[in-house]
Amino acid sequence: MGTRGSVVAVAAAGVVLALGGCGGGPGERTDASASESAKPTQTRPPSGELVRWAGGMCASTVAVEELRAESAAELKEIRDPDEAGLSAQAQALGYVVRTPSEVRTVESELEGLGPSGVPAADRLLDAWQKKLKGVVSELDGVSPAVGLDEAEGSAADVDKLVQSLTPPKPDLPELTEKDPRLAAAYRKAAQCAPGWKPGEGSGDTDSPAPDPTGPLPEPADGKNLSACSDGTCEILVTSEADLTANGVDLHITVGNSVTFRTPGSVMNLGGQGGVAQFGDDLKITVVAHNEDGAVLKFSRP
Repeated sequence: MGTRGSVVAVAAAGVVLALGGCGGGPGERTDASASESAKPTQTRPPSGELVRWAGGMCASTVAVEELRAESAAELKEIRDPDEAGLSAQAQALGYVVRTPSEVRTVESELEGLGPSGVPAADRLLDAWQKKLKGVVSELDGVSPAVGLDEAEGSAADVDKLVQSLTPPKPDLPELTEKDPRLAAAYRKAAQCAPGWKPGEGSGDTDSPAPDPTGPLPEPADGKNLSACSDGTCEILVTSEADLTANGVDLHITVGNSVTFRTPGSVMNLGGQGGVAQFGDDLKITVVAHNEDGAVLKFSRP
């Protein structure tokens, strides 16, 4: 009996010692782990491609917002026309004919973005493209040859389609809350800054373009279209031009606006200060534009 009691006591003491040892070892490791987890996570800086992608997405989103605002304002004016201006029917007809190409311009700009490398961001791009493609398809069903008597009703139908172009959810600002690299790219892209407008933050350091009512500046390469073959040049286009710049085949038309056509897209810019970008291959800035033509600066993004 006495021996057995001693054995039990010794065993119990051994258990206490073992538990004391186990508690001390892992406790120290847990503290070290907590110290490690307390260190701030280092986020890799975003790549230039991701910054350009974020900027392109922001620019396209701003373009859609402006398109919706302008469409609503024009429809209001059509319904309550200025007596001294165009008739409601004539204004409505112009709106119906012009708006589809403006929506296609945004669609082509988004197509030129390509994948971002961030799955959630690419899903957003895909959702935008599907929405724009659907609206463009329905706009194509609105005949440009609509009669004057039907123009006002058609204008209301067109505006309804334009107003449906609301950002898919989650939108880009929401996605940045979950992805640090995307957030860093968003902060770095000039087009994502609050209040940014098209033509701002292009990164060019050239002097401001002259007043569009004055003479056009002398372009560095004159009318030499072949100077643009490598994607870097500054030329004058007075009416139309066909050229290949850094692998991008372009047909350029200059009139009241500047239009760029490739085999798969059309971009129309209102004039001076506008920027057309074709993926990572080419960017074209309208340096100056008036009734005599347009001075265009080509660069590689």
